Amino acid sequence: MGISFSFGASAGRERGFANRLASIAPLCAEAASWIKDGASRDESGFGWYNLTEQDLTPILEAGEWLSGYEAIIDVGIGGSALGNLMLNQALLPMYFNEGEGAPKFYLADNPDPEKAAAIWERVEGKKTALIGVSKSGATAETMSQFLWFRSRMAESGTRPDDDILVITDPKGGVFRSFAEDTGVRSLVIPPSVGGRYSVLSACGLVTAAALGADVRAVLSGAGRMKRFLAGDKPENNPAIHLAALNFLHSVSGRPMTVLMPYSNRLETFSEWFAQLWAESVGKDGTGSTPIRTLGAIDQHSQVQLYTAGPDDKLYAIINVEERGCEIELPKVSDKSLLSLSYLSGRKLGGMLGMEAASTAAALVKAERPVVWIELARLDGETLGGLIFFFEYMTAIAGRLMRINPFDQPGVEQGKRYTYGMMGRDNYSSDAAEAAEMFRRVKENTIKA
Repeated sequence: MGISFSFGASAGRERGFANRLASIAPLCAEAASWIKDGASRDESGFGWYNLTEQDLTPILEAGEWLSGYEAIIDVGIGGSALGNLMLNQALLPMYFNEGEGAPKFYLADNPDPEKAAAIWERVEGKKTALIGVSKSGATAETMSQFLWFRSRMAESGTRPDDDILVITDPKGGVFRSFAEDTGVRSLVIPPSVGGRYSVLSACGLVTAAALGADVRAVLSGAGRMKRFLAGDKPENNPAIHLAALNFLHSVSGRPMTVLMPYSNRLETFSEWFAQLWAESVGKDGTGSTPIRTLGAIDQHSQVQLYTAGPDDKLYAIINVEERGCEIELPKVSDKSLLSLSYLSGRKLGGMLGMEAASTAAALVKAERPVVWIELARLDGETLGGLIFFFEYMTAIAGRLMRINPFDQPGVEQGKRYTYGMMGRDNYSSDAAEAAEMFRRVKENTIKA
């Protein structure tokens, strides 16, 4: 699979950490059994575990259909959106929207009118497909933009429903009713798969397939990681080990976890993980805060804090050994630049890898806990494996923290307030409560 995990410096300045890890081994084994049992019964929230066995045919057929368009607008938010960005950034050519051949891809996630209008300016007059992603079809941010883009497509003189794909629940919800009424194309989000765990479903894979990514390899890599994690003892399982580390560090005064990949292709992977982790473990006063970073950029913006600030974080650094291309630096001949001659003949990717190792070494010297993750290369197989690893690790950590890693009650409260403030039926009491809560926010205002 080409992924390795190193835990030699994962204790930081903690003493007796190995004994503490050993003491919770029975809990880790129970958590692993809990996931397998829930997935075998296809219980709510556990469906991600079974996505590696899904039939890709409907997704590949929809991807082939979408590939014939000049532009694709994908409307979704949260897990419905971040998975697309993460897969496309990791697997497609950089700046792929500026190239030729593949459709141009635009993600309408945040309901910012300036962004929505800018997307429409770029697709107006082009053959455009519109994708709406929502299990319930009730997400206000998604549905508002879906309605607007569909109306603009209608105003352009085409029949928009010929160019629409919805990805939603197989039986219920607004989008399912819409698909049945209009005959638009549709794909299924399995009922037992939550949004932030949905990247290996049609939610993430269909646009990646349309744009030319090898989604078969992604699913294959995820399946290989699943079999690897299922076949080893808990004490030798790297996902269980990292989950236990997160749990023990969080209760030892380190309520933050930093994910720092040294690859621009993995920048959005950190963002995807931040949602996966935050929504899964942040409940009942427990959990830890994810911090998304990018090396080497954040060596110059955050590592000062990490090495010399409070010891309140666990660090996971991801390095890629073999990059998609390599750049050799030229020989320095100018007298004024001779101090840079140590760079002559060096490889740019090699330097980035050395910077990753240097950051890890600096953190270890400061007695900070560090986990090192190395990819032999970044391709569909390794990315799929990495996705499944982090989903599994997150679910295990949630179980260790004694919370449900598959629900999001805090998010649901915000949704109810939004529905009420927007005037949706049966949410008037939520509107009143939201108004009162926000009134408190506005107290003691100072105007400049």
